Amino acid sequence: MLEIENLMVFFENALAVNGLSINIREGEIIGVIGSNSAGKTTLLNTVSGLIIDMRTKEKRKGGERISIYGKVIYEGENITEAPPEARVRKGIVLSRERHPVFIESSVIENLKIAGYLRKRYEVAETIDYIFDLFPHLSNLRNRKAGFLSGGEQQMLAIGMALIVRPRLLLLDEPLLGLSSLIQKALVEAIVDLNKNSGITLMICEQFARPVLPIIDRGYVLENGMLTLSGTGEELMSNPEIKSAYFGI
Repeated sequence: MLEIENLMVFFENALAVNGLSINIREGEIIGVIGSNSAGKTTLLNTVSGLIIDMRTKEKRKGGERISIYGKVIYEGENITEAPPEARVRKGIVLSRERHPVFIESSVIENLKIAGYLRKRYEVAETIDYIFDLFPHLSNLRNRKAGFLSGGEQQMLAIGMALIVRPRLLLLDEPLLGLSSLIQKALVEAIVDLNKNSGITLMICEQFARPVLPIIDRGYVLENGMLTLSGTGEELMSNPEIKSAYFGI
């Protein structure tokens, strides 16, 4: 479904992603594990196409130079230079870090805003599914997003991504700063999305413990480079992973 070949991303002379090659098969849950500044967000921005917009904006204002090398291939098509809106139309959707939502709008308004490109009945159907997926969010449908907790905003942000009806859903640090109870609820929702909706997922996360048990395969990044890969079970039993991420 997705192939990343020898990807390199520079911000001026700083190398954010270095020679990275990974692949995702349709129907998988893929985990990308790494600490802060490992290159996870840059990777997702490159897959989603946001890096293309960032590069254009920086060039216009004479700011930081962003250079991209390598290939991003989606279903056999080279989309390395495709803008983000073209990738969304192909089914690649990113739920960004720290759950950006419209804080002055209600939960239901946020979901409808996210579905502006979809037909009304499609939005209504997906909203029903989102409230089934996150029952707690259903009870808050008329509350302004700015009054939601961090975990509730994360549920809403994922819901807004689902409104677009993705085929490949990219999740950037979905568990960041959340309680263990909310983390558990989100992990269960991710499994439900994959099994019952057939959505392929790529999760970039530094909290490896709750993610590794649910992924089909995983990649470990350090300083923008791939250092380890394997199934979730293989990574969980790896002593280097236990030491670095589990404190064992």
